[in-house]
This record gives sequence, C-alpha cells and structure tokens, in this order.
Amino acid sequence: MEIKKKDIINKLKNFISNADQLTVLTGAGCSLPSGIPTYRDTQGTWQRNAPIYHKDFLSKHESRQRYWARSMAGWPNIAKAKPNDLHRFLTILERQGKIKALVTQNIDALHQRAGHKKVIDLHGRLDQVVCLACGVKSSRYDLQHRLEILNPKMPKVIKLAPDGDADIYTDVSKFNVPKCLECGGILKPNVIFFGDTVNKDIVQKIYQDLAKTDGLLIIGSSLKIYSGFRFCKHAAQIKKPIVCINPGETRGDELYTLKVKLDCIKVVRELLPTLSS
Repeated sequence: MEIKKKDIINKLKNFISNADQLTVLTGAGCSLPSGIPTYRDTQGTWQRNAPIYHKDFLSKHESRQRYWARSMAGWPNIAKAKPNDLHRFLTILERQGKIKALVTQNIDALHQRAGHKKVIDLHGRLDQVVCLACGVKSSRYDLQHRLEILNPKMPKVIKLAPDGDADIYTDVSKFNVPKCLECGGILKPNVIFFGDTVNKDIVQKIYQDLAKTDGLLIIGSSLKIYSGFRFCKHAAQIKKPIVCINPGETRGDELYTLKVKLDCIKVVRELLPTLSS
C-alpha cells in the first residue's frame, strides 16, 4: 500500500514539474484544515440542512433575517481562519510561474490571505457585502460591527456550518437586518447563493485560460455542483490532462488522468519540501 502511495505521489510530482502552466480548481477540502466546515462528506453526501436560496433572499424579509442572524454567529470563524499549507503550496507554485489561473469555489478569501495574487473567486467573496439597489460594496468586517449594535445578543451557536453559516438556537423573527448606509437598500453578501448563476464572462475567461495551459489540477472538490464540474468536463473535451487530489468520491472520477485519493493536506505536505519558495 505504501509503495502504491509513493508511486501516486511521484506521478503527481511529475505532472506538476512537467507542466509549464496549470489551471487549478480548489474546493472546500482546501479550507477544511483551516477550521471551515464542508458541505459534503468524503462520499460526496450532503451533510447540511437546506441552504439559503437566491430567490428567497431577494423576496423574503424572513429569509434575510435567517441569513444574517446565522451569519452574525458564523462569521467570526471565517474572520479568524488562517491559510494552511494547501494555500501556501499554491502560492509558491504561482510565484514559480506554474499557475496561470487559480479558480476557487471557496468564498473565504484564504487564497488571497496566503498571498496568492491572481484568484478567480467563482462563487464570490464572503468578506464583501453588496447593496442590491445601488451596487456599492462594503466590508463584511464592518457589517459585523453594525450587526452587533443592532442585535446586542449574539445568536447562540449550536454548530458551525460551511461558508460562515451556523446552526443557532436564536429565534430570528425579531432580528434586525442592517440596510445599505448609502441608499437604504437590501444588503447581500457578495457571493453566489444556491439557485443563482456564475457570470458568463467569468466562465468564458476560465475556458480560455484552460485552453492555454497544460492541464487541470483539482484540489479538495467533489465537483458535485455543475459550476465547478463544467471545467473538468471542458478539460476532458479539449483533451487536457486532469489530476485530482481528493480523499473521497467526486463527480469527475471517470475523467481524470490521475486521481490522488488521499488527504489533501497530507499530500501537499509531502510536496512542499520539494519546492523552493
């Protein structure tokens, strides 16, 4: 078993070293070692209650109350999270010129905090808030302060959840939702909610980058949602090699040139000593 593992790691090393530039796609497995929960288990099975849907957030005040109450409780975990060795590994590869495009499904901005310069945030960034009326963007850190003033009692956390969410005991029917300071409009985290779609220009940009690179490296994603899987599918269609590091089952398992079915952080820690920063 150990020999097989060594062979797989060596094949991964060769894939990276032989490529001039790669497109990289990261998922929740990259942020798990930083203490941010994932939506799915290693079999790709959904572990959460129903998430907030885009149309509900737009149309229902109670959905916004639910979202911001839970976010108020869950945000501190995102705010204090620190980049881990996976983020540092990719930052080194970028400095070495190995990465043309880093596409992340994560919304925690940990790649940026690790020093990565060129990140395509496929689903947006949780540290930004946007007004749906006037379009002004503001800081989620600042909004947390406003939430605490409007709602002096912090919602009691039952369990932390993915993407700055949390299960809470608190009745949200009287939760005060902040409005835009510029125009009084509805504030929304600058992220793609379930039921919303990724900007077509971003998708086309990633396709173009993928066509110019030597392959697709996927780390820590089950690819269960199509917004990420489409790039794996496209890479296969244009005959680019696809390598995936993920300990569990993924939607793209039949398409990979190499599947490294091992813990992502452990794999990267084996590779880090071979890189010069």
